[in-house]
Amino acid sequence: MEIKKNLKSGEFLVADSDAANVFIPEEFNEEQLMIAGSCRDFLAAEVSPRITELEKGKRELMKSILRKSGELGLMGISIPEEFGGFGQSFVTQMLVAEACGAGYSFSVAFMAHCGIGTLPILYYGNREQQEKYIPKLASGEFIGSYCLTEPGAGSDANAGKTSATLSEDGEYYILNGQKMWITNAGFADIQIVFAKIDRDRVLSAFIVESSYPGVVIGPDEQKMGIKGSSTAQIYYNNVKVPAGNLLGKRGEGFRIALNILHMGRIKLGANVLGSAKKAVEDSVKYANERKQFGVFISAFGAIRQKLAEQVIRLFTCESAVYRVSRDIDDLTEKLKEESGDTGRAAVEAIGHYAVEAAILKVAGSEMLDYVADEAVQIYGGMGYSAETDVERGYRDSRINRIFEGTNEINRLLVSDTVMKRAMKGDFDLFGKAAELYAGLDDLSGKVTWTDDYFSEKSGYAGNFKKTVLICIHGAVERFGRTLVHQQEVLNNIADMIIETYLSESLSLRVQKLESLKSDTGVYRDILDVSVYDAAFRIRKSAYDAIYAFAKEEQATALTRAVDSLTAVRAVNVKSARRRIADKLIEDNAYKF
Repeated sequence: MEIKKNLKSGEFLVADSDAANVFIPEEFNEEQLMIAGSCRDFLAAEVSPRITELEKGKRELMKSILRKSGELGLMGISIPEEFGGFGQSFVTQMLVAEACGAGYSFSVAFMAHCGIGTLPILYYGNREQQEKYIPKLASGEFIGSYCLTEPGAGSDANAGKTSATLSEDGEYYILNGQKMWITNAGFADIQIVFAKIDRDRVLSAFIVESSYPGVVIGPDEQKMGIKGSSTAQIYYNNVKVPAGNLLGKRGEGFRIALNILHMGRIKLGANVLGSAKKAVEDSVKYANERKQFGVFISAFGAIRQKLAEQVIRLFTCESAVYRVSRDIDDLTEKLKEESGDTGRAAVEAIGHYAVEAAILKVAGSEMLDYVADEAVQIYGGMGYSAETDVERGYRDSRINRIFEGTNEINRLLVSDTVMKRAMKGDFDLFGKAAELYAGLDDLSGKVTWTDDYFSEKSGYAGNFKKTVLICIHGAVERFGRTLVHQQEVLNNIADMIIETYLSESLSLRVQKLESLKSDTGVYRDILDVSVYDAAFRIRKSAYDAIYAFAKEEQATALTRAVDSLTAVRAVNVKSARRRIADKLIEDNAYKF
C-alpha cells in the first residue's frame, strides 16, 4: 500500500498530488454530517428568528444564545474530552465553522469565542490554566475574546504599546493600555491580552478576567455590517493580573499571536463557505419565484450565468478548504506521536500550513464578496432592502477581507512565506525555478493536448506552477533583497499561487469524485470553466509581474513562455454555465 506523503506548506508548487490521497467533502462520515446538521438546526431554532433583534446590538441576547450553543456542546468540538469537549478532528472543526457561517453576526461571535478566544489557553496554557478555564469556555459558562489590535498597532501587531510590569512582590503584572476592534468585548468573561513586559521588544500574552478591577469596556462600535456582534474598545487601568495568568513564556506572545492568526485565517476560509451557500440558496430561490416579462427570471441567460458563477467559485474554494484540512489532521497526528503534546501538535500543524491558511483567507473572503454581491443583483431592488437576508449578507461579507489580517497583508504572506520556506530548505523551489528560467525557449510554443481528461487538467496545473516559478526567479534576480519593497510584484506572484492552488485542488476533487460516483458531468463543467478562467487570470498577473522586472528582450521571451504555459483547451463557457445553473435551478438549493 502506498504511504501518503504530506507536502510541506507551499510545496505544492514543486510537487504533484495524488487525487486518491486528497480528502474531499463528499467523504464526510455520518457523525460529521450529524454534527453539521446540529449546527444548522441550532441556527434555525435559535439564531434566525432573533437575527433582527441581534442586529440592534443586544449584548445580553447574543451572550444567551452563545451560552445555549455551549450547553448543546457546539462550543466543545475542538476541546479534548478531558476538558468537557468532544476532541473532534480538524476536518470536523472546519465543517462546524462552515455550518455556522450562515449565522451572520452570531457566526462572528461564535467563531471568535471557539477559536481565538479559547484555543490560545488550550494550546499554550499550563495545566492549571487549562483546568481552570477550558471547561467553562467549552460549556459556554465563560465567553472568550482576543485582544491584540491597538489604535496604533493593526497589521503591525508588535507595535502595540500596552504594557505589563511585575509588581514588587512578584504576585501580579500591572497592566496598562488600550485595545480596539475586540469581538465579544461587551460580554466576554475572558480576554487573551497581548502586552510588552517592561521594555521587552516582543509581546507576551496574558489571561485577563473582565471582572478584574481596572478593566473598562467601551460602548459597542457602530459598524457597516455584523451589527449583532459586540465590537468595542477595552481599557486597562493598573489592572492587577495574577502572575500565574501569564500565557506561555515571557516574550512568546508574538508567536502565539501569529499561530492563532494562522488558525483564524484557515477557519475563516471554512466559515465563508456557509455564508456563501446561504447566499446562493437565497439567490436561486428568489430567481425561481420572481417573474419578469411573464417568466421566472431563472430562465434568463444573464441570471443563469450569475447563478452558475456563484456555484463555480464556491465549489472551487470548498475543494481547497478541505484538502488542507486533512493535511493538518495528518500532520497533527504525526507531531502528537513525536511529542505527546496534543495542544502544541495541533497549533504547530496549523502554523505549519501558513501559506495555505493565507490562500484560503484571501480566496474565501473574495469568493464570498462576489457571491454576496451577485445575490443582491439577482434580487434587484429588493436586494437593497433591509427586509432581505441578502442585504444583511452583503454588509456582513465585507469585513472578511479585513479580519485576521487584511487581504493585502495575506497576499504578501503567501509569496513571502513560500520563498522563505524554500530558503530554509523545505523544498527546492529556487533550483527548479532557475532550471525553468534557463530553458525558456523550451517552454515556448509547445502546446499539446492529451486524450485523458484528468491528465490534461493535471498538466495545466503543472504549467501554472511553472509560470509561478519563472516569475519568482525573474523577480528575485532583478530585485534581490529589495524584492520585499516591490509589493505590487509580490501581489502578482501571490495571485498566481492562489489561482494555482485552487485549480489543482478543484481538479483533484473532481477526479476523486469521479471514482466515487458515475454522474459527474456537471462537475467537469465546473472544473472546465474554473480552470479556463484561472488561466487567463494567471496570464494577466504574470504579464504584470514580468513587465515590472524584465527588460524588453527578456520580457518577450518570458511572455512567450507564459502564453504557452497558460494555454488551455477552448471551453464553451456559456453552455457549461447553463448546465451548472440548470442543476441549481432544478434543485432549488445548493446541492453540489
